[in-house]
Amino acid sequence: MFESILNELAEGIRKGEVVPYLGPGALRGITDKVSGEQIPATSDELILALNQGQPMAPRLMYEFPRAAMHVELKRGRSAVNRFLTETYGERQWTRSPVHQALAEMQAPYVIDINRDTQLQELYADRAHLLILGMARIGGTDYRYKLYQYDGSSYSEIAAEDADTSLPVLFKPMGSPVPEPSYIASDADYVDYITELMGGFAVPAFVKRRREGVRYLFIGLRLQRDTERMVMSDLIYANAGSPAGWALIPDATPKERRFCARQGIEVVEADISDLMSGLQAA
Repeated sequence: MFESILNELAEGIRKGEVVPYLGPGALRGITDKVSGEQIPATSDELILALNQGQPMAPRLMYEFPRAAMHVELKRGRSAVNRFLTETYGERQWTRSPVHQALAEMQAPYVIDINRDTQLQELYADRAHLLILGMARIGGTDYRYKLYQYDGSSYSEIAAEDADTSLPVLFKPMGSPVPEPSYIASDADYVDYITELMGGFAVPAFVKRRREGVRYLFIGLRLQRDTERMVMSDLIYANAGSPAGWALIPDATPKERRFCARQGIEVVEADISDLMSGLQAA
């Protein structure tokens, strides 16, 4: 069944009719070029990296935002932000085949809930728009910053000044580039999701762009409420119509029920199956 829709998916991605939505699993296999250490991507991996490789208390190991909130309360928000910047902005990582394929396909719209810079590096050969999620900031009702890349550098712009014909990289949980901005702790997520639900975390041109599109969820498990709430509001314009496909091998009953409510077809395939199929397509 999956093989039968791969050509449709590949063509849809190229046209912007199918939007890749990248979760932590999309970073699987990426390693530090010097140490060989795997990039921390999943909740457990991030918690261990944040705590110098040591597990935290069971209640904090539940998910990364809870552990980040604990560190923030003890050492300040800057400690969490510094960890994320050092991890994703100051280390050299091997290239991800998933991100490489999307760049080669010239995907015009990608949502990436990871905090790495893979997509930005791969799209550095072309002009594009970058949306970074923001939380707990004053002086504005919005919870994002918008940048336009001209082929050499990013410039912050207002949404009404954006060249909406350009590819869009939407990183709701942030990135270290061009300036560090992250959604990480429980407090960040509460603020961000509240404003996301109110419509203040997505530029108006993206709200228009997402109407009628479908999504391909890659490397995203849908067992935790935080990731499910973010995803639901990012694809809000698709309410009531088929939302797309989720690659979830061995999906749990909870994941299947959630996807059914969202109009998402669960595909029992992994990223390796996707990559093999897209290369053939």
